[in-house]
Order: sequence, then C-alpha cells, then structure tokens
Amino acid sequence: MADPKGFLTTPRETPTSRPVFLRLKDWREVYEDFDRTKLTRQAGRCMDCGIPFCHQGCPLGNLIPEWNTLTWRDDWREAIERLHATNNFPEFTGTLCPAPCETACVLGINDDPVTIKRVEISIIDRAWDEGWVTPQLPPTRTGKKVAVVGSGPAGLAAAQQLTRAGHDVVVFERADKIGGLLRYGIPEFKMEKFRLDRRLEQLRAEGTEFRAGVNVGVDVTGERLRAEYDAVVLAGGATAWRDLPAPGRELDGVHQAMEYLPWANRVAAGELESPPIDAAGKHVVVIGGGDTGADCVGTAHRQGAASVTQLEIMPRPPETRSEAHPWPTYPMIYRVSSAHEEGGERLYSVNTQEFLGDDRGRVRALRLVEVRREDGGFVPVEGTERELPAQLVLLAMGFVGPEREGLLDQLGVELDERGNVARDHSFRTSVDNVFVAGDMGCGQSLIVWAIAEGRSAAAGVDAFLTGRDALPAPIAPTDRPIS
Repeated sequence: MADPKGFLTTPRETPTSRPVFLRLKDWREVYEDFDRTKLTRQAGRCMDCGIPFCHQGCPLGNLIPEWNTLTWRDDWREAIERLHATNNFPEFTGTLCPAPCETACVLGINDDPVTIKRVEISIIDRAWDEGWVTPQLPPTRTGKKVAVVGSGPAGLAAAQQLTRAGHDVVVFERADKIGGLLRYGIPEFKMEKFRLDRRLEQLRAEGTEFRAGVNVGVDVTGERLRAEYDAVVLAGGATAWRDLPAPGRELDGVHQAMEYLPWANRVAAGELESPPIDAAGKHVVVIGGGDTGADCVGTAHRQGAASVTQLEIMPRPPETRSEAHPWPTYPMIYRVSSAHEEGGERLYSVNTQEFLGDDRGRVRALRLVEVRREDGGFVPVEGTERELPAQLVLLAMGFVGPEREGLLDQLGVELDERGNVARDHSFRTSVDNVFVAGDMGCGQSLIVWAIAEGRSAAAGVDAFLTGRDALPAPIAPTDRPIS
C-alpha cells in the first residue's frame, strides 16, 4: 500500500490548465506541468484495495495499485516497468483516455477518485526524460512475416508485440505519415505529436517496418497481401462516418469532422500555412456532442471562429451518477472538456431539420427544432423551430463501422450483425490467416480498448504462427467496449 492515510488526508488535485487566452494562440497541450511532490501525494491516495475495481474499468488490466505505490515510494524506474507490462503506449492513454479506471476507483464510492490518469502520464514522461524507454529487441527471429493494415493505436500495439515476439512486421498506412487518427485525427492540443514520433522511433529500432502512403485494397490487393505474408492483421478502424441526410446537406460549408480536423493538424505540424477548411471569422456549428465534436470545438476556437455552437440530440446528462449507471460502471454524466472551457455554447435536445443556403450555394444557417424522447425515438416539440446562423457546419456524429469497399470485399471476410469484421476467440476472421483488431472488429470505441485489442490480436497471431502461448491477451473478442 502507498500512504496508509493518504485517502483520508490528501484531497484530489489535478494540474491546472494554461489560461484560455494563451492556449488559444498555439496548439500545445492544455495542461501545465504537475509538481512532482503533489503527484507523489496523489499516488499515495491509492488504497491498494483487496479487490481493485480500477482493474475492472481498464481493459488493459493495468496494474494500477502497484505503480501508484511505486510512485509514492519514489521508485519511478520500477513504476514504468509495471506500467509497460500491460500498456505499450501509456503516453497515448495518459493524454487521451477518458479514464474508466477512475470512475471504477473504490475511493470514488464516497470521495473523489485517485488521479490515476495523471500518475500514468507522469510515470511515462519521467521514463522518457531519464532515458529508460529503449528498444526491446527480440532474442530470436521466427522467419514469419506479418502485415498490419492501419497504424492507429490498435495496429501499432499489434505490430510492437509481434515484432518483439520475433516476427518480421510491416505496417501499412494509406496516409502520408504513420499514426492513423493519432496523427491526423487527434488535435495537437490534446496530444502533441512528439509523443507519437518518439514512440515510432522505438518501434523502428526494434525492427518494425512502416510503409506510409500505401492504400491496401487499391495500391496492394488483399489477395497479394495474403500471398506475401504468413498473417495479416486488419487494424484500419471504423472510418465509415455517420452522415446527416437533411435537406441542404450538399451545400458548400457542410463537412464531416474528419474532413476538417486533419487539415488543422497539418497546419499545427507546419505542413501547411492555412487549412482549406477554416473556421476563421465564421459562425461554426458542430453537430454531435461526443469527443470528436469537442475536438472540432477546440480547433475552431484556435482558428478564430466568430462563434461556436455544439448541438446534441440527446438531453443534457445529469451532473452525477444516475441509477442507470451505478458504481463501478462508466457513468453518462455532464462533462466539460478543455475545449468547452474555452467558450462556445452547447445545445441539447435539438435536431437539425434543414441546412439553409445563400444564393451562392453556401450554407448560411440551420433550421433547428427542439425534441423530446418518446417511444424509443425523438419527436419535434411544436413551436420550437428556429434558425441558427452557420457558415461552417461540422458533422461529428460518430462512425458506423469499417469501410467495406476495397480490402474487406477483396478478402471476403464475414461481418457480424453490427457490420464489423467478425472474429473468433483468437481474433481470427473467417479467412484463415487474417486477423482483426480495434474498431474494425469491435466498432467505434476508446483508445485504451484499441491498444488492448491490438495486444490480444497479436497473441492470437503469434499462437497461429508458432503454436506457442507467449503473448498476453488482456481481452476476449466477446468483451464489449465502453462507447
């Protein structure tokens, strides 16, 4: 156990955010550095529970009480060893994960939970600073070749595990740089890309090969991939976005979130001077109340939008847990992200009836109506229609599954009832040497689930190629992620 009285004497504390007027001038991460003494005291709040429900909340099975105790004891070197034992990329989860482990913390039953996520990112940042993160070279080579399609967190986790197991791994990415949504979907203010780049250098040093700018299914067929590699891992994500087929959808200025966010990331990376889709001086409306919508909100603020309004068809969530989400489940509650702190308005229980355009074919406003839940659906509230000015509309309503055209059709893999790639207990698809990991197999989910899926799929591939049981598999395909 860490501090035996820590949970009684130390209140929860988190890092302060940089002032809004400053952070809107750049793309750097939002939070200030956290004093190491304060961080150690926060780790000391962990009670080392007899049954640590934080494990139940974390699909990776992170050894949270162990590395909390080690941090409190100032044994940071051993803390990163325990953290890396279950998580290939704690810098990704430490910045991007919504921390279901914290909502499952036993202390959270009647007090504020332990700041698990802050301890996690502090451990890995210290490890990088001290030079403790080094390439882990495989002791032997198997001679087996594995292709990983997609370089997001699931693909990278699978690739690193398989490379370390001695296989020759090639990661294919259709974008011009490696990283998937970590590179061009996640805004810089949520995770600066140096965190991704230094981890990719570790993977390269371990022997993983990366091929960017290769659209598998177009540049390389599925049949050729199967013929040239002993196993294939599909980790392309759930990239088929949900649309809003309301009248006026074809107007100029109405875009999907993932048509908008990558350009901003390219500007932040210095690849472009200005984005082709720009919020500067415009009234911006974001349709969708989730994390992607919040990413659009924060990006529009930094581009100098005249106003930003985020719409959500669901009612506003409660401030605290409801009976429908008892501890230790992940609760649907009202949350304020750093992007929401920066301004704008959030409207709940509203639906877009029509996109209204000007005489040049550009969107000028939305026609909204308030809605109420009824018989499992939403019905308009009479007399609540109104117009909302908008020169840029961003659709951030989630994703409906993987893209089927091209690679999946070529491989002939079976899909499940949700339209995702079906897989067995070892993450193998209906095609013998083809496996699937991440959102392509389980649907849109969290980054922590993607890493867990990548690790588990790697275990299945290694067993298929060698017959051994050497790699950990933190989850089973029947587990359902928190979405």
